Amino acid sequence: MNAARVAAALAERAEEVCRRYLPRGRKQGRYWVAGDIRGARGRSLFVRLAPPGVPGKWTDAAEGTHGDLLDLVRIASGAGSLRAALAEARAFLSLPPASLHNGSDSYDRTEAARRLWQRCRSIDGTHAAAYLRARAIHRCRFPALRFHPALLYRDEGGVRRLPALVAAVTGADGALTGVHRTWLDPSRPAKANLARARKALGRVHGLAVRFGDPAPSTLLVGEGIETVLSIVSALPDTVAAAALSAGSLGAFAPERAHAFSGDLGLIGSD
Repeated sequence: MNAARVAAALAERAEEVCRRYLPRGRKQGRYWVAGDIRGARGRSLFVRLAPPGVPGKWTDAAEGTHGDLLDLVRIASGAGSLRAALAEARAFLSLPPASLHNGSDSYDRTEAARRLWQRCRSIDGTHAAAYLRARAIHRCRFPALRFHPALLYRDEGGVRRLPALVAAVTGADGALTGVHRTWLDPSRPAKANLARARKALGRVHGLAVRFGDPAPSTLLVGEGIETVLSIVSALPDTVAAAALSAGSLGAFAPERAHAFSGDLGLIGSD
């Protein structure tokens, strides 16, 4: 299916699309009303659900933007490209309609983590690198760390976009199973003033963010990314892994990482 056909298929299920991607909105007559295309509460975005007019077409009166439901899926899901949006839309369209109303969870968090990772860029010269330097961490050019300049953050206060440090969580084969996100204050090198400035996405329990040679003779394992990187900065030859939480640290086993032999050291969190 090309983009036009996918958009038409979404339009046939316009209300279901809105309930999935704009859950803070509400139905009002022939429209779904929300605050904006990213899902905030409010009344400036109108999505037509039924004729007259073309179902699926939306207009944001505050921003002066408009589009179809494929555009809505792309923006609301955080897909970084048309290809990613088409993949997201096809996954949605493969669901039976009843599943959208019975509370079943078809959201693949690991795949979402992989898509997010692909939309991030190298940490070099970014606000994330400045944040780590402000914490006296001078070794951060690891493949496991990337930067997103405007990562979606959703809480009870609505939806916003902030810069973020994004870390890859990997399994025994080195494949990415999840990501850890740290949202940053856009005006200074510090964590954002949020109720939960750190969140994980995907499968992370018992796994880790890894720094250095994947086959060390000694592996240092800690809880927080910044704590582990502080040790790595002080001891440049250290090979380390951040398990991200106390529970995950307790479940971490060297054999789950890449090939390992030798000593295992454990340290606490930030």
